[in-house]
Amino acid sequence: MRLTPTHITLIKTIVHLVSLGFAVNLVNLVLSGRFGADPVDGITHYTGVAALNTLVVTMLISPIARFTKNGLLVRCRRVVGLYAFFWATLHMLTYFALDLTFNFSLLGTEILSRPYLTFGALGWLILFALTITSTAKIQRRMGAKWQKLHNLVYLALILAPVHFYWSSKSELIEPTIYILLALTLLAIRWKTLKRIVVRPVFRRT
Repeated sequence: MRLTPTHITLIKTIVHLVSLGFAVNLVNLVLSGRFGADPVDGITHYTGVAALNTLVVTMLISPIARFTKNGLLVRCRRVVGLYAFFWATLHMLTYFALDLTFNFSLLGTEILSRPYLTFGALGWLILFALTITSTAKIQRRMGAKWQKLHNLVYLALILAPVHFYWSSKSELIEPTIYILLALTLLAIRWKTLKRIVVRPVFRRT
């Protein structure tokens, strides 16, 4: 089926409703005490997995658009990507507010001394950069530099599940699945990655 602009609007509406539903569910889980007496771990896990899921969906859109020959589907990528940043930010704020009680100096020390936090912080910074440069106006202003910047999403796709794996104390099956998903999504784009990574290296040599 060929998608039309009306279909794209409907898909975007569904994305908003689903994302809002997950946010409402998070609030309900906290208020109902489903995360236990100390809800920090539960909130951290929920928001982190939501960020990962949304990032994976974002990276699935282009392959699906190519496979189904529905180029208009790519127009949904930005709104899903914004929700990935939303959940990643909520994940980070949970740690900063509830674990570190807004202690900026301690935050810097933690990020520098704990590799899994370093990976998480780098992933968040990439998503932040992609979010603030995601508008059509900025895209036109940046020109070719915009695409180079947005290629960093491939790095974020690896950093996020590795951060999850590294931060897990015992349960490693779930983060391992996300790492495999990330590697699969990168493998699908091997030609693009080859162009991004290999060609600049050959130019320098």
